[in-house]
Amino acid sequence: MYDRNENVVDFMEVDNSKNILFSIGHSSHTIDKFTCLLKRYGIEVIADVRSSPYSKYAPQFNKDVLENVLRNANIDYKFLGRELGARRSEDGCYIDRQAKYEIIAHLPLFRAGLERLIEGIKTYRVALMCSEGDPIVCHRTILVCRELIKICPDLKITHILGDGTTETHEHVQERLVKLHKLQPELFGDLTSTTALIEKAFDLQAERIAYGKVPAEA
Repeated sequence: MYDRNENVVDFMEVDNSKNILFSIGHSSHTIDKFTCLLKRYGIEVIADVRSSPYSKYAPQFNKDVLENVLRNANIDYKFLGRELGARRSEDGCYIDRQAKYEIIAHLPLFRAGLERLIEGIKTYRVALMCSEGDPIVCHRTILVCRELIKICPDLKITHILGDGTTETHEHVQERLVKLHKLQPELFGDLTSTTALIEKAFDLQAERIAYGKVPAEA
């Protein structure tokens, strides 16, 4: 079993299904407020899915600082940005300089990151962490959670919001459909709720995906 005195925990140590995942954005929180939110919801492990775990505007969430604070709060930190980040180093993930989530989702490294996360959820109370406070403008929801649901349809995802309240993933899906003003069709591709949700995620991915800045001549 996992010993809380250990500094390192591997996601694959124990098999004990929980089937719950949280997500949270650090936004502009103080580190104390952020830690309190994690404690409120019993988070045991933070899975950091930022491509670069550093923030010029919120240096309290730089990887080394955050990892140390979380360790003192008895919460483990795992950096999964290489596997599950949205700003990819692989050139093939970009079309016209914009990252394409549908390509990223099929990368072997990304799939390996999903599997590692799924194994962690079986044992620990895990929260995905990125920067954005609103889950619908962050790849942790539009890319990572979307792909997790495809693998584990019964996974219960809860998004921790900036004010300390929570939002179910189902409500996030409803918000996305409304955001993009999608309506069911009698004929065509949008005849089901599932199709509306998938279309909304596609549109949101195009809206928020990282775009490379052209190099100066």
